[in-house]
Amino acid sequence: MTSTYTGRFAPTPSGFLHFGSLVAALASYLDARHVGGRWLLRMEDLDPPREVPGAQDAILNTLETYGFEWDGPIERQSDRLEVYAGVLQRLFDQGLVYACTCSRKQLEGYHGVYPGFCRLAGYSQDDTALRIRVPQLEYRFIDRVQGEFSQHLGREVGDFVVRRRDGLYAYQLAVVLDDAWQGVTHIVRGADLLDSTPRQTYLQELLGFSLPRYLHVPLIIQPDGHKLGKSYRSPPLPMDLVSPLLTRALRALGQCPPSELNNASPRELLDWGILHWDTALIPRSRTLAESQLK
Repeated sequence: MTSTYTGRFAPTPSGFLHFGSLVAALASYLDARHVGGRWLLRMEDLDPPREVPGAQDAILNTLETYGFEWDGPIERQSDRLEVYAGVLQRLFDQGLVYACTCSRKQLEGYHGVYPGFCRLAGYSQDDTALRIRVPQLEYRFIDRVQGEFSQHLGREVGDFVVRRRDGLYAYQLAVVLDDAWQGVTHIVRGADLLDSTPRQTYLQELLGFSLPRYLHVPLIIQPDGHKLGKSYRSPPLPMDLVSPLLTRALRALGQCPPSELNNASPRELLDWGILHWDTALIPRSRTLAESQLK
């Protein structure tokens, strides 16, 4: 089967893969392979102070143990810093990006919407954050699971950071540049990133990139209300329960393997998932309680 589909999985090595990571990886993998598409792997290692030693190798080992096979070389954002710097300098020279000296304390009380204090200040880039000017426009898109989503960038976000004050590049910029560079046509990821999509759509339009299609799968929520994630010390995926956890991840995505696959190998489960993948069965919600999946 020939396909123009290119998908990707892009973990952050600030910790190890957990069950929520498995659900996102599985969804992106099956969505690509079901139509004969490519599935790329990218390490989003933009924040060295938060990177856990050994996490990159552990992530790769876990993916291999769970049966995932990716196309092409593994790309790392840490290898593309010069690209990010060049794009930002061009946008700065065009007046689309400006330097910001605001501290977190100054921005308290604005509920995450930047009030524009430094928009007209004309600061140099030294020891400052960089923000991109956003239009007073509403951006909307149709998510393949969550349906229509819209966000007014001016009222709900404000000019957002594309390079931090410590010199580290922001996720919003890097992910847009990397997806375009790698030719990604379909982005499948967790619903925690739904709110980021309008910002990324704006950057894609600004930089002249094609707009990918999006699919945001529900987040797995722990009993305390927090999502499964590295920030909440969710347990890493074990290496001795691969098939049961793959089966559980398939069910979390609404895909229900038959009982004859109860003792199947990881490869057999993935092959079944590729053949029977149906996005119409994915729960139409942003979250799923972990307790519902046992």
